This record gives sequence, structure tokens and C-alpha cells, in this order.
Amino acid sequence: MNAIQNISILLELAVAILGLLIWLQKKKSYGALIFLTFLLYMVYDGCRLWTLEVPEFLLRIIFSLASFSILIAVWKLYKTE
Repeated sequence: MNAIQNISILLELAVAILGLLIWLQKKKSYGALIFLTFLLYMVYDGCRLWTLEVPEFLLRIIFSLASFSILIAVWKLYKTE
């Protein structure tokens, strides 16, 4: 099971890098939000996978911020022409 979680974190890293490229090279602000979202998901999943001593309330905040960030990014994508 850890192998699947490690692969998932690597996929999140790939999406974060693509978000960063969208932001820096394409100059699209939603790229920064995609980058932030998947960076936060990586932190969240890493804390869970490697059982780091992170309080549960902080993990919930991280997950909520990531979800809110991707909501804004998708909204910005929806509004683009």
C-alpha cells in the first residue's frame, strides 16, 4: 500500500510542477493555485504516509486550504475565454 501512496505523491508533485510552469511560463494566475493545491496535498499525504507528528486539526486545515485553492483555480479556468 505504501508503494501506491508514494506513486500518488509523485503524481501530485508532477501536477504541482505543471501548475508552477503554467504560472511562470504561461503567466496564468490559476497555475499558482494549482501549484499551491498540489503542494498542500503532498504535505498532507506525506504527513499521513510517514506518520509525522502533525496535529490532526492542522492536517484538516491543510486539506481545506488545498480544496479551497483548487476551487478558485477551477473557477478561474471556467471564466477564461
